Amino acid sequence: MATSAMAHIAGDPGALSPQQRELIALASQLGRERFAPRAARWDRDASFPVENFADLRDAGLLGICVPREHGGLGADFPTYVMVAAELGRHCGSTALSYNMHVCSTMWSGFIADALDMNAAQRADHERIRAIHYARVIREGRIYSQPFSEGGAAAAGKAPWGTRARRVDGGYHVSGRKIFASLSGAAHYYGVLCTLEGPDGGGTLRDSMYLAVPANAAGVTITGEWDPLGMRGTVSRTLVFDDVAVPDEARLMPEGLYSQAAARYPHMFATLSPTYMGIAQAAYDFTVSYLRGEVPDMPPVKRRMYPTKQIAVAQMRVMLEQTRALFLATAREARIGPDRDARMRLYASHYTIMENANAMCALAVRTCGGQSMLKSLPLERLYRDSRCGSLMLPWTAELCIDRLGRECLYESGERDEAIET
Repeated sequence: MATSAMAHIAGDPGALSPQQRELIALASQLGRERFAPRAARWDRDASFPVENFADLRDAGLLGICVPREHGGLGADFPTYVMVAAELGRHCGSTALSYNMHVCSTMWSGFIADALDMNAAQRADHERIRAIHYARVIREGRIYSQPFSEGGAAAAGKAPWGTRARRVDGGYHVSGRKIFASLSGAAHYYGVLCTLEGPDGGGTLRDSMYLAVPANAAGVTITGEWDPLGMRGTVSRTLVFDDVAVPDEARLMPEGLYSQAAARYPHMFATLSPTYMGIAQAAYDFTVSYLRGEVPDMPPVKRRMYPTKQIAVAQMRVMLEQTRALFLATAREARIGPDRDARMRLYASHYTIMENANAMCALAVRTCGGQSMLKSLPLERLYRDSRCGSLMLPWTAELCIDRLGRECLYESGERDEAIET
């Protein structure tokens, strides 16, 4: 790819901390030298990027959000999302799968640290998360985060259909997760479920977050995986049939997930960095293609045509608008953001997901028919980009719905019933 096209994912690298510059540079090197050359294979075969995750492990990036005192890199939210965006620039499936792993350590890490717990809960959480972190750091274990169930639970509108029943020394888990990324590749599935009460019921406040071993009795994988895009995530269906897990499976104390969901909304905006990277990649490719600098293609320049120049200018405007929102909201990640910060987060997530696809579509139209060949990355970027707006917990429609309500209603406001 041409040097002129390779803008920094964060825009101005001078505004970054030394750790941020170092980790983004590491992600860029891995992406350029290893992930990008392999991306077509994972896409073609709809297979998991095993080699890429081995590279992430060897580089120490599986522990990017593991606290330093547990042997990790101790990255904060802005640092992680910029690294994830850089990975997404080179292989969307790898970046999206990587996010499912990192969220398990992030949610049990600095997000849990910001929540209200009593002393006993905090001590117990510290003891248990040390077990999970040791698996990641010392053993290179991969966690995933199967979320969707095909109902309203993933959008926060109903209790999880997957249930956990309390037994002596642990829990029995039963249920189903669809579009479960890293199916068959993760060592532990971070399962969100409802803790059953004595009457067998449960509410949103009874949500649990449990690490279920992939090789546990009662865990099965079903369904085919042959989707439009993000094919390397291998997001099949997981079924849990009375799976026994110990108390140490808790990734958060009982009842803490609902507090996190209410008070730390940025925890649900970690899918969008992948699509920020895809938007950047679409721009990178278009510039290189029009300059005649795409490897293994004749060095034919197409940049002299006004229509091409206008299209690239439009792409650059969209890219900078998208990046500005992405970086601004990343830096606002904290416990209890105010109303304006929440609205910016919804707007940012929506903009990134939609603009990534719009930029890929404009890149295809601008570069023409040859850009759709599978020997080039643009057609894969186009297919991958379409997936973002459909992904729970924050689809494009849910972002717009929540943003509209936040704009028009103060907290607690209700409309009187309209007679018909």
